[in-house]
Amino acid sequence: MTATKVTPPDIVRAKQEGRKLVEITAYDYPFGLMAQEAGVDIVLVGDSVGMAMLGMETTVPVTLDMMIHHTQAVVRGCKTPLVVTDMPYMTCNTGIRDAIMNCGRLMQEGGCDAVKIEGGEEFGPVVEAVVKAGIPVQGHIGLTPQTAGALGGFKTQGKDTAAACKIIKDAKAIEAAGAFSIVVEAVPAPLGQLIAESVSIPIVGIGAGVAVDGQVLVIHDILGLFDRFVPKFVKPYATLRPTIIDALKTYGQEVRTSVFPDPEHSFIMSEKVLQEVREKMR
Repeated sequence: MTATKVTPPDIVRAKQEGRKLVEITAYDYPFGLMAQEAGVDIVLVGDSVGMAMLGMETTVPVTLDMMIHHTQAVVRGCKTPLVVTDMPYMTCNTGIRDAIMNCGRLMQEGGCDAVKIEGGEEFGPVVEAVVKAGIPVQGHIGLTPQTAGALGGFKTQGKDTAAACKIIKDAKAIEAAGAFSIVVEAVPAPLGQLIAESVSIPIVGIGAGVAVDGQVLVIHDILGLFDRFVPKFVKPYATLRPTIIDALKTYGQEVRTSVFPDPEHSFIMSEKVLQEVREKMR
């Protein structure tokens, strides 16, 4: 967007100006730095770190301490993008006070600019309280990975009339609670458009069609680094995993055959010093 730090009001203004938002999910300093240099608007430190980087089956085991650790790393690389961090499983579910304290800890210790809270209308009071405490909130509705089991698994949401209307109602409730934007995941494209038209804050889609106000994808998916499963909404813009594996295989072969390190990648010392050392070691 600009060379200055992106803020939540900038994100809201983007929708008013008809400017699409670019959000990516990243988990560490190198990718945070690359996101900074690429000029993205929002970097989300997602609890999907559990699956993408830590080998977990779901996001449920991810803890607040883990999210703080990864947020600190991303923040070091992101001077311009707005850094948003997921509130992990059960950190906002046990009461408003707990939610405020946990969100505050993530902001204070992690250094992020905002938090993301999964949940629809039922989480409106939590979002409202967190916002009133001075913590910007990005919502997340549609497919909510932390509670995917209750939704019938990782599948498209809002395909029938009642479910679609519920998601629109969720969006309105989260807007009313004071969120500055909402991630909408895995809904039919026409429903994504209806949701975006129903609220004044930006709708950032991940599998919600092109007519929303922006898009978010995980950087590992964008770069083709993670192939354990590839959702329908993912478009790889590079395929780096095979390239990395080939590079590691070549490195291993050169080490085993003493091709690496060669003189170019080795340090030298004078023959005089070498000879003196040899004489002293006799």
